[in-house]
Amino acid sequence: MKYSIPLPLQITKDKNMNYYELKFTYESPVETTVINDILAAELGEIGFESFTESEDGLLAYISDSLYNVNTLQDKLKEFPLENVAIHYTAQEVEGKDWNEEWEKNYFKPIRIGNDCIIRASFHEPEPGYTYNIVIDPKMAFGTGNHETTFLMISEMLKLDLEGKDLLDMGCGTAVLAILAKMKKAGKVVGIDIDEWAYNNALENTRLNNTEDIQVALGGAEQIPAFGQFDIVFANINRNILLNDIKHYTECMKPGALLFMSGFYTQDIPFIREECERNGLIFLSHAEKNNWVAVKTQKP
Repeated sequence: MKYSIPLPLQITKDKNMNYYELKFTYESPVETTVINDILAAELGEIGFESFTESEDGLLAYISDSLYNVNTLQDKLKEFPLENVAIHYTAQEVEGKDWNEEWEKNYFKPIRIGNDCIIRASFHEPEPGYTYNIVIDPKMAFGTGNHETTFLMISEMLKLDLEGKDLLDMGCGTAVLAILAKMKKAGKVVGIDIDEWAYNNALENTRLNNTEDIQVALGGAEQIPAFGQFDIVFANINRNILLNDIKHYTECMKPGALLFMSGFYTQDIPFIREECERNGLIFLSHAEKNNWVAVKTQKP
């Protein structure tokens, strides 16, 4: 099963409602970021609304009307990763203007050079940027705050996309798909297995008047329905990428480019080996705070 990285998330809480803040920590050899990724997806299924990474785990928020200790414990018992012991503490927090908190503490406008700005609908417009993207992220990854999204946007800004067919795999908020359309790409498809991401992608394409982006709910099995692509962007995580590189390769036209992110510098050899096993040429990589985006090409 594939999970989008849901950090950070928009806080959509009612300011008149009280919430529980749960702090999750782990005992495990598995990387904390991987556990955060999967745990947030699991908690989202039982009513948790927003998440942010803490120094050693995850902070998660749920309204007091939905918080049920037994439901939570059942979900943790069914956690899909092995060798993970999850601990948590819970405290009630009073209602406040959560949108203001989000704006103040989590989602600032993201500026990438003078070319691109990503902002929420509650931010004031800023003139002077070639691409002005409005994203209301809710339960989906991809605001530009995370290094991997920043890296992928930076790579896309370098490309001439006019008339090119592009796949945004693990599209999250659809920010990459939206930017591709703004750069006059031809067919643009976004696919994500997370229903929150799927609905949020549809909402964001409407916000940016890019409704001709095709958005699908599912995993790599959805790709063949949309034909072949000149460029593929896949911002997911190492294990999913390693499993699905073969599927990306099958949908790529000769000479097509594949950009991937969602993993660390030390993971590059594994990604490169799988790319070369599938006949792809490893071209380059970029780094930001130990996160990586790689560029490969089909001959």
